[in-house]
Amino acid sequence: MAVPRRILIVEDEALVSILIEDALTDLGIEVAGVVGTLEEALAHAEEGNFDCAILDVHIRGKEVFPVAEALAARGVPFLFATGYGESGVPEKFRERPVLQKPFMARELERALAKV
Repeated sequence: MAVPRRILIVEDEALVSILIEDALTDLGIEVAGVVGTLEEALAHAEEGNFDCAILDVHIRGKEVFPVAEALAARGVPFLFATGYGESGVPEKFRERPVLQKPFMARELERALAKV
């Protein structure tokens, strides 16, 4: 798949979301939105206009996996961003790219190429 053109960022840490947004912009990728709650993320996952999502695994004490399931049901590609690496992702999502936090822009670009 080609690198996505419009990405939804699901991240509850403002500084991290700004860094991701800047990195995506530098890569020429449009940010479709930034959401910081599970409820907002679910609403976007079910109806949003984007072609990929970056999901922080833990959003305000809740796991993001219901959002991942909604995106998978719609056929929207996504990747996980987590400080726990692949061990922070359940077995059923292990085929999805995982971006280990903290990360550099190049690592983000490589992970996006895998979605």
